[in-house]
Amino acid sequence: MIDRVLLEKIREYHPADAMDQENILQELMQHYILASLSKAGFFKTAVFHGGTCLRILNGMNRFSEDLDFISKKPDPDFLWGVSLLKRIQEDCESDGIQFECLDKSEKGTVKKAFLKTDSIGKIILLELPFTRRKTRKIKIKLEIDTNPPAGSLWETAYLNFPKIAPVTAMTLDSGFASKCHALLCRIYIKGRDWYDFWWYVNRKAGINFTLLKNALRQMGPWERKNIDVTPAWLIANMKKRISEIDWNRAREDVRRFLPLEEQPALDHWNREFFLYLANQLWARLQS
Repeated sequence: MIDRVLLEKIREYHPADAMDQENILQELMQHYILASLSKAGFFKTAVFHGGTCLRILNGMNRFSEDLDFISKKPDPDFLWGVSLLKRIQEDCESDGIQFECLDKSEKGTVKKAFLKTDSIGKIILLELPFTRRKTRKIKIKLEIDTNPPAGSLWETAYLNFPKIAPVTAMTLDSGFASKCHALLCRIYIKGRDWYDFWWYVNRKAGINFTLLKNALRQMGPWERKNIDVTPAWLIANMKKRISEIDWNRAREDVRRFLPLEEQPALDHWNREFFLYLANQLWARLQS
């Protein structure tokens, strides 16, 4: 049964090459995990956010690897633990997907778990459009910030596959604030962040400045500093950051997550393009 369901879903995506196909398979496994978390009541206390959230719930045209969450309120005692991971295992196994789970909820506020499956090709036999090694494993990281900055807003969205399931997700203006914090504070280049910046600006999303201010004061170069996080401050610092980026490295980081037909757009990724986006954002924030 699941073989037919998955094959029909893969055909809906129209994969263009083997990498596209692998991204699709990973995303379908993410759907099953999210549905299980919803069934377990996880979203009563947690909020889905990040690139995979934008992809699955908002239709962003790039793939993503991990499932990122925040606690609705500080929860230092949270553990992915045996019970929650076992629930995912049991729910997915009932659909024919066998996951190996590893809880990495060690010290610190960000708690991680890792799920791996080689079910596709080993248990679930699909006539895939592109050749795939049968023993290749799909790996998905779950990550939750148990002490997130205050000020996030969220709403209920719904998965439609593999079943209808409610998911608590960060609003777009809160997501954009969180992304701006990452862009300003991340110490390494992550092209996926800059793709998301383009997406938010193009989507004309607002920015939750309360959340952004709290995030900047909680972690990063402005930690514990009493800065006035205004639109003018944000745009000035965003332009400074844009001028520092190695855009060749940024392009290569994001390339494998984009469908083949969208990859030529990366040729336009440079300082001038992203300064243009920053100016667009500035004009909108002033209106």
